[in-house]
Amino acid sequence: MATTSDRKSGPPLTYNRDTLPFPENRVPATPYEDIGNWAEFDPSCHLFTWDEDEEAHLRSLVREWVPPVLSGMAGSWQGENWCERQIDAIVRERYGTWSWGWSWCYRHGGPIGNWVSGPTSVTTPDETAERVVAALLEWREWLERTAQRFTALAPPPDASPEDRSWHLERACVRLVTYTLDSGAEGGWYGQASIVLSWFLTSSGMDRAEAARAVENAIGGRFKSWVTPKRTLIESVGEDLAVGLTGHAPYQDHRERERLEDLHDCD
Repeated sequence: MATTSDRKSGPPLTYNRDTLPFPENRVPATPYEDIGNWAEFDPSCHLFTWDEDEEAHLRSLVREWVPPVLSGMAGSWQGENWCERQIDAIVRERYGTWSWGWSWCYRHGGPIGNWVSGPTSVTTPDETAERVVAALLEWREWLERTAQRFTALAPPPDASPEDRSWHLERACVRLVTYTLDSGAEGGWYGQASIVLSWFLTSSGMDRAEAARAVENAIGGRFKSWVTPKRTLIESVGEDLAVGLTGHAPYQDHRERERLEDLHDCD
């Protein structure tokens, strides 16, 4: 609660900042359950029309909420963090849940390089709007690349348990590597877990089952700021495959050499 004294009117004016018409008060936070649901992010399910008019409109929405005077370090970056929250709400309100990761910076385990944080990325209205646009497009492109990998790595519908195990192990290895290649640093394994869960649910697996399978396979074996050895990634992939199929992946990959080469080039 905050109180403002009006000497002419006499009684103080009392207001609750949580009820003011800020975007963050209008748009609820994205639930964790939605973040784990690939259907909320799959580009094929969510139209995104982008042109000069749309870009100009988003820029105008962002500029409106950039404070004329920033807080800086002396003010504990309050204005910058507040601005980031308003922009996040604006983006999600306009484009939907799929846009949730537009500000998921690589420093915090995400794939985004065009936006770091409120204190770093909120500057002038024009510069801030430029960064928001770039980060949103970067996130959309990353989702589209991710969807393409899911399609390429998915086990065939009629695969035997042994074949499915091989496909799952290979998919896990490549998707964890894909996460590392995105440049994610602290908490990168969180992105890896989300991507693996998305991959499993993209082929129809129950979300809760997918989350359990990924957690059982990773189980704290990945660490922040540490690039895992290839042998560890492959071990996690094998554990995921065995946990889901009950069958170990084929050890002799010679008959699948063409697929190996294809996936390694992704």
